[in-house]
Amino acid sequence: MVKRNSSKRFGKKMLTGMAVGAMALSLFAAGPANADAKRPILHTKTFDLAADSQELIRDKALHNGTVLQSFAFDNVNQTIYTLQLMAGGQQLPGEAAPVTGTQRGKDGDLALTKLDLEGNELGYMYLKGFGHGVQMGVEVDENGTPYLWTETDSVTEGSDGWGTQIARFQFEDGAILTPDSPQLEKHRLIEGADRTTVNIDPSNNTLTMRYRGTDKVFHFALFDLEQVKQGNYEPIADVFQPQMGTFQGFATYGEYLYLLEGNSYGSGGSVEPNGNTYITSVNWNTGQVVDKELFLGGTSAITFREPEGLAIRIPDTRHPHKAQLSVGFASNFTPNRWGNIYYIDQLVPEESLRGLHGDGLHGDGSPGSTLSNP
Repeated sequence: MVKRNSSKRFGKKMLTGMAVGAMALSLFAAGPANADAKRPILHTKTFDLAADSQELIRDKALHNGTVLQSFAFDNVNQTIYTLQLMAGGQQLPGEAAPVTGTQRGKDGDLALTKLDLEGNELGYMYLKGFGHGVQMGVEVDENGTPYLWTETDSVTEGSDGWGTQIARFQFEDGAILTPDSPQLEKHRLIEGADRTTVNIDPSNNTLTMRYRGTDKVFHFALFDLEQVKQGNYEPIADVFQPQMGTFQGFATYGEYLYLLEGNSYGSGGSVEPNGNTYITSVNWNTGQVVDKELFLGGTSAITFREPEGLAIRIPDTRHPHKAQLSVGFASNFTPNRWGNIYYIDQLVPEESLRGLHGDGLHGDGSPGSTLSNP
């Protein structure tokens, strides 16, 4: 792996002094996040979000030329999977004519690409009627077989399709799946939820689902992965989404939930060269926002630079405590958008962050939910 574009963080700290009750975080049961759960949330270190970033892949073509939406790692077989909205102008078997990109977006049609760790394409699939592809996950079983987790059962709202369930399936090069395909194992974890997207913590065997509840507010729920596969849907914890800008992805590693926000250059207040890509960390056990930092990976290397997805990579599965928090970016211009991944890998105890970063957090961490965000 070549380590390029190592970047120092900067920025003025904005003091917040927040208590748990003001943090926009709620639990299903009173008390700590893991009260009455089937398993505890293990205490782990947190990523130092202000650490230098490093480059994994840059300006790599995906199967379609649309914007990268999310990605995930198969840490056992050393591959990357990415999701995009399908490009317009394609005609798949059973379609009467080529379909526009606008219609693909409304229908929730996705392109899934399999890459090696150098960013070379190894295969692809099409997922028709699945959703927007905001986040995905990969689970590898005891035999080394990877299973992909995505949203599915898309419904149209506005100009886009959004998932209402989550699905587990194996990669099959060239295959076209629909929500009715027998290859899918589907799960409705929370009744009445929509905008469902999913992430897998590969080192702690948990599943995180972001969803919009019947209260029309975005939440994150943490589940035991094995329990989900057995049809037992009792969450370990459930938290509201803190107030933030344009939501772009999430990932869990151990005790911490990480949230990504930001825009491409020239939109949503993102200005070259530094942009407005922020990562927020939330402690699942205490219900507190721990840190929020500006992420500068790729600022001197890529064009457009829209943040798209978070993922955990374990470079050596024998050492799951040595992890990388990876951030995806779309680059280049239509009709040939490219994929990029940058990461940080410094893990520290939560209590050390104040000594490293000062007395406050970037951002306000205030309650709320931006319903217009994906």
